[in-house]
Amino acid sequence: MADQQRPKHYKKLTELFPDVLSAHENLGTAIRNSGPIEPKNIELIQLAAAASAGSEGSVHSHTRRALQEGATQEEIYHALLLLISTIGFPKVAASISWAQDILE
Repeated sequence: MADQQRPKHYKKLTELFPDVLSAHENLGTAIRNSGPIEPKNIELIQLAAAASAGSEGSVHSHTRRALQEGATQEEIYHALLLLISTIGFPKVAASISWAQDILE
């Protein structure tokens, strides 16, 4: 992800702990490259996980990344709506709101 798109807090963590954040990014890259799932689908899966965890920042990040990998707005909404029976409507509604921060 381009540095200008990174949240201010992430940039600060990178300044404070450069080796840790570098290792974290390298691990993420290695995991994404370790199997056959296409990048767009990887981001939709990670978006769903972020929503399940209730992490607004991660929902923002994975919404942005899913768009960059070619996901449509409809695919992003669908990935989140699929979670209603698993994590409940209130968490999904919140996650859609967070995704809309990026989509709008």
